[in-house]
Amino acid sequence: MKKSVKILGLPVISITEGRELGTSKSLLIDAENGMVAALTIEDEDWYRGVKLIPYESIVAIGEDAITITHSDNILNLDESGDYERLLGENVRVIGTKAISKNGRIQGKITEVCVGDDGRIEQCEITAQNGSVTTVTDEQVSIFGKEVTVVDIDEEAEKKNSLTEAPAFEPAFEPVVEEIKPVVEEPKPVVEEIKPVVEEPKPVVEEPKPVVEEPQPVVEEPKPVVEEPKPVVEEPKPAVKPAAKKKLTEEEEKIASMTQQAEDLKAALQKARASKRKAAESAPAPAPEPQPQLSQKKQVEKAVDERRRRVLLGKHAVKTIIAESGTIIVEAGEEVTEDVLQRARLANKFIELSMNVQ
Repeated sequence: MKKSVKILGLPVISITEGRELGTSKSLLIDAENGMVAALTIEDEDWYRGVKLIPYESIVAIGEDAITITHSDNILNLDESGDYERLLGENVRVIGTKAISKNGRIQGKITEVCVGDDGRIEQCEITAQNGSVTTVTDEQVSIFGKEVTVVDIDEEAEKKNSLTEAPAFEPAFEPVVEEIKPVVEEPKPVVEEIKPVVEEPKPVVEEPKPVVEEPQPVVEEPKPVVEEPKPVVEEPKPAVKPAAKKKLTEEEEKIASMTQQAEDLKAALQKARASKRKAAESAPAPAPEPQPQLSQKKQVEKAVDERRRRVLLGKHAVKTIIAESGTIIVEAGEEVTEDVLQRARLANKFIELSMNVQ
């Protein structure tokens, strides 16, 4: 009997091929029969879809690896058959709520223990207070997608019910507003201070005697006429033209290459014009047929050449036989040009490319 944590994450090894085929990823549960029907694995071709190992095809689940007989035991989604329905149901068991027949939540299923035949023999339930309860397969009534129904004894049920949070919490909590006493702060009493204004006393001035002073004779000044000075314009400093920025060595190379390209373009245009003129004057010779490959054939040729370079020197992992019964390559044999030629003629090139290492 193994816990799921000891199964998931282990490498899957083919004992007849000596290859690592992937890593176990999850348990595919048959909820109706309470069994692990298969293991899903993840390999280098994970993007091509789900891959399964039926539990009955597993030779052993060890401490460090899961062993199977051959890579043919691994099924693709197209070959899964009845397993496709289980994939659609997606029953996980781990993470579901464990509820008793009396309607009390006991906790969550945190672990399952799987027997050698794939049957789920035990489930571990972790309560709200952290305590762990183990139930056997005989105590499990239903493995559901969200809820696992268990038959648990009354003492354990009472113990869990005291520490378990209620299944349904109120949608809102009552809001209690604290009533603060209204305290009015006393306003300071400010007395206005009125300014003391003294009324102005009338000022009486004594009359002064009027004495006429003799006014001095003032001669009018003659207007001063200044002679106009000749306006001499100061010579403006000559503005020297800005010195040309010296070109860097890279810019000089670019300029030189650009000039050469322009000269070459002009020469080509001149040669084409003279050639066109000569062609118009002389009868055009009949064009010689030149075999050209279509774009599709060129692409196919390039792909075939790349496959050839990849496959040469590798070794076949299984014997490949043509429909006529001729052996194209035996398992362990090195892939050579002759092997590639036989595979092309027998339409087994793709099969060969998928079975080398």
